[in-house]
Amino acid sequence: MSALRAGLVGAGAMGRNHARVLGQLEDVDFVGISDPALESGLFGAEVVPDVESLIKLGIDYAVVACPTSLHEEVGTALASAGIHALIEKPLASSVEGAKSLAAAFADAGLIGGVGHIERYNPALQALRQRLEDGELGQVYQVVTRRQGPFPHRIADVGVVKDLATHDIDLTAWVTGESYLDISARTVTKSGRPHEDMVAAVGTLSGDIIVEHLVNWLSPMKERCTVVTGERGAFTADTLTADLTLHRNGKVALDWDALSAFRGVAEGDVTRFAIPKREPLLVEHEQFRDAVLGREADIVTLDQGRRTVEVAQAMIDSADGGGQRVDLA
Repeated sequence: MSALRAGLVGAGAMGRNHARVLGQLEDVDFVGISDPALESGLFGAEVVPDVESLIKLGIDYAVVACPTSLHEEVGTALASAGIHALIEKPLASSVEGAKSLAAAFADAGLIGGVGHIERYNPALQALRQRLEDGELGQVYQVVTRRQGPFPHRIADVGVVKDLATHDIDLTAWVTGESYLDISARTVTKSGRPHEDMVAAVGTLSGDIIVEHLVNWLSPMKERCTVVTGERGAFTADTLTADLTLHRNGKVALDWDALSAFRGVAEGDVTRFAIPKREPLLVEHEQFRDAVLGREADIVTLDQGRRTVEVAQAMIDSADGGGQRVDLA
């Protein structure tokens, strides 16, 4: 079987990472890059000025890593040409754009995926498996913290659609539940038209509380997901790809005045040894396999659309003074 011919749209900071992986991916020939600002090729791929030129190279699939505002236009062109696409998150800058892209690829019978790379982080992969195995029992709450300095590469969306979409997707994915409602508050301190901090709370199906804190205003970089349940709490650090379990303790309660209290005590703490492969490489392998008709686990366009819907609900809630937005 001949190798798949792959192209890349956009060679910015994230695009160059995609180029590096495409250049080494088995069963894939990286043949072209569409980026008008790029003067020379990367990893053996030819540089072309636009998407139409990239399509003419005879590619089987493309990775879309251009600005979010261009995703709908570029993705629609690829779908019209019968080309599969892995589109960087968020899927589109608007709910309508996300719906349009999902419909275009579905109508054409093409494979479309969204680059929610956190799904392939080893810590979250291990967390999801352990939750599926019932190690935590009933899940009560998911709390995420994603904060750090302002990224000058982002200009067309705010922190909700650029960063909070990571947490929206991973939360629904690790729990296997869906968002029922969300409320949020945002602030804008960087002088740009978009928000750069959001604090949100909501509810998932399964009676799970969620809380997200995301910002571009902190000098401290943090990527943390805490899942609390009836048997303890998991902490996934996606910067180090570490997963830790804090178990509920079993301590006899001899104090009569507190005998009716049904809380928990501190128990054993375990940091798991897990295999750690690069998430971006795993993401590409999964999408390649999907295009080849093999068994694969990708983020579908419908899932990407739903994430954009929740992100937009966060923004709408904040614009309305923090009122709850129903997502059921």
